[in-house]
Amino acid sequence: MSPTPPARRLRLGLPRRVFSQVLLMQVAIAAGVAVLATGLFLAPLGDQLDDQAMRRALAIAQTTAQRPGLARDLRDTPPSPNGPVQREAERIRKATQAEYIVVMDWRGVRWSHTDPKQIGGIVSTDPGQALAGHEVMEIDDGTLGRSARGKVPLRDADGTVVGAVSVGIAYDSVRSRLIHAIPGLLAYAGGALAVGALAAWLISRRVHRQTRDLAFSDIAALLSEREAMLHGIREGVVALDRTGRIRLVNDEAQRLLGLGDTVVGRTPDEALGAGRTADVLAGRVTGTDLLTVRGQRVLVANRMPTDDGGAVATLRDRTELEQLGRELDSTRGLIDALRAQDHEHANRMHTLLGLLELEMYDDAVDFVGEVVGDHRATSEQITERIEDPLLAALLVGKATVAAERGVGLGVSDPTRLPDRLVDPQGLVTVVGNLVDNALDAAAGTPHARVEVELRAEGRTVTLRVRDTGPGVPPEHRELIFTEGWSTKKPPAHRERGIGLSLVRRLAERQGGSATVGEARGGGAEFTVVLPEALTEPRPEPALTAPSVPQHAEEGS
Repeated sequence: MSPTPPARRLRLGLPRRVFSQVLLMQVAIAAGVAVLATGLFLAPLGDQLDDQAMRRALAIAQTTAQRPGLARDLRDTPPSPNGPVQREAERIRKATQAEYIVVMDWRGVRWSHTDPKQIGGIVSTDPGQALAGHEVMEIDDGTLGRSARGKVPLRDADGTVVGAVSVGIAYDSVRSRLIHAIPGLLAYAGGALAVGALAAWLISRRVHRQTRDLAFSDIAALLSEREAMLHGIREGVVALDRTGRIRLVNDEAQRLLGLGDTVVGRTPDEALGAGRTADVLAGRVTGTDLLTVRGQRVLVANRMPTDDGGAVATLRDRTELEQLGRELDSTRGLIDALRAQDHEHANRMHTLLGLLELEMYDDAVDFVGEVVGDHRATSEQITERIEDPLLAALLVGKATVAAERGVGLGVSDPTRLPDRLVDPQGLVTVVGNLVDNALDAAAGTPHARVEVELRAEGRTVTLRVRDTGPGVPPEHRELIFTEGWSTKKPPAHRERGIGLSLVRRLAERQGGSATVGEARGGGAEFTVVLPEALTEPRPEPALTAPSVPQHAEEGS
């Protein structure tokens, strides 16, 4: 026979379901409140009933002591079960339904009592205060048990205290009144408990639906996992409540947006300032994979509403991808330029070969000189006016690409830029974006040309890029600097509408500006002003006269 399994021990404790736990706890709270309220009501009720009984006993004692002739009968007749004092006291007791009325002399000897055998004996409780002329109310024990008592002095016609009157109200009557009030109190308490239980059940049902019947331990584990997941993923997450205020920001979102820990509870406009990023987070701009620029970062944002009226926005960093896309555009443009240059170079070589075969040597020399001189003239023109090597190299390369696209690219006569740039790479980005846009606009137009002007005044650099394209309509001159806005068809590897936004961001970061207007003769003219873009000029070394050897002075 297989051994019988040991009896499973009974586990006591709260159930795991949130519905059961909340219901049980709320019913227990409602029951505790009902019991406490009943007890708090019964305690003063008992004191109130005691006070009423004592005051009633005192009133009967006062009425008895004021009966005419009672003090004279006490003084002139002996204590007797059939005496006038006993008869008057019993008559008043029966009329008032008191438990007893005891009349005593100044020695404490009873002259009346409900038990005639007790007449003539000493009272069982201390009558000192009443015989001293004071009225007394108390709950005390006597020969007839516990009672509510009232004691008053008995005075003769001269006002001399000759005895005292003690009246008792049976305490059982007080207790019976209290017990009689308990069912009503319990009925009210039961009704309150039933209402509390119903409310607890309704609240528990609501909690059950909202928590999907998960245990509290499961909810705590989910919260811990959520915190770890939100702060561990490499994607920015911003959660907003139904009022549009930020209620959660993970570490990656703080890094991408440049936010601190004090943004929770604020609106996107308050935390980020007015701009496209705040509009995207607030839901004023809708769509999927929305591009926005924050500082020097290009972000892709998506916003999804939640069931409670709030929203969750995710942010991805596309700065590196955007830079790679621009490099890819530049590489493709360079490849196209090299391909066209190779084709042109082959044509020139064929021309040169034909001149040599025809023995036209002078014409061949002139042809080679003309070809080489054009490229050299363009490079020398740029390097003479722009001393910064990065910017000069950029424009020389752009001139080659422009020539292959049929666009003339040159620098204006007023262009002068010393090699003292604070942020050469930032200016390279600005010039590169503006020249690329100008080449796209001017390509295919008659007498296509792009002109770059760079001038330094003090520490301020002013950049102007003009083209012979169709220009920018007045109503679009601010819109073109908005992230994601473009009139061009985007390439396959990236989106348009970022370059001009970056130009304005870089300019505003240095306290400058970026605007667009109409160029002379048509086309667009972009103007970027960058204050504090140049460092202070280095002082020229002082020229010292050459020293004359001492022996030469002596021989002179």
